[in-house]
Amino acid sequence: MTSTSELSRSKEYISFRSSVPLRKIVIDSDGIKGWKVYDSGPKIIKCPLICLPPVSGTADIFFKQILSLSAKGYRVISAEPPIYWSVKEWCDGFKRLLDYMELDKVHIFGASLGGFLAQKFAEINSHCPRVLSLILCNTFIDTSVFSYNDSAVLFWILPSLVLKKMIMGNFTAEKADGDIIDAVDFMVERLESLTQAELASRLTMNCVTNYVQPHKMGNLPITIIDVFDEYALSNVVREEMYKCYPNAKLAHLKNGGNFPYLSRSADVNLYLQIHLRQFEETEYSASFMDKYLPDV
Repeated sequence: MTSTSELSRSKEYISFRSSVPLRKIVIDSDGIKGWKVYDSGPKIIKCPLICLPPVSGTADIFFKQILSLSAKGYRVISAEPPIYWSVKEWCDGFKRLLDYMELDKVHIFGASLGGFLAQKFAEINSHCPRVLSLILCNTFIDTSVFSYNDSAVLFWILPSLVLKKMIMGNFTAEKADGDIIDAVDFMVERLESLTQAELASRLTMNCVTNYVQPHKMGNLPITIIDVFDEYALSNVVREEMYKCYPNAKLAHLKNGGNFPYLSRSADVNLYLQIHLRQFEETEYSASFMDKYLPDV
């Protein structure tokens, strides 16, 4: 990938790439499909924060969360899936990834499609919970908010250029500040790096008729991170999220665009820490606590 964006050339990103290795973890029976994973922070933590990207995202888009939170003792994992064509297939693959990494329970931070898949995983596995809590950013509970429900089954045959145009149409950066523009440039680079099959499979999961059943998740602790400037989803979608999760904590950003974890990383990182604080000094903490050090 040619690094032309400001963020790709930044010292922070270069430091991330040189200090946190990218792993490919093959967990499917065909021996081909591999998750791309960045895993930073104390490996003794067995209830880490896992970050799941949107349609256009690769595992490195959460580099600001990984660097900041792991420096504070949190274990943070960013996981980019291989090609899965259905939500069920994705959920099965994610479960195998957790099993492979010996992670019994996790906290999930999901953005857009990543947030939708995090909710579906929590719902499908509610009988034997693997998800301790959710932080949902600019996401949705029902794919009918997109206008491609009927045509989504044909995405697999569409050229890469057409699929990219569909996504790029949502990358608004008008009247945006420099940080939002830099975030969009960085995400465009990531989008350009994806293959036709990667894009088509993600868009298919994003748009084929499906919805979350929040009542199946019980009293799962949830924080919803929202921006109030222009981004890909409408206010109606946001209000629907609030209705479905009346007990969720709301973390509002005045602005930040589609990718606040890049453009407003300090705020997002703070909200992530506030959310995870409720688990401190318990066995489900995502951070390394001195009390868990063995007596010498």
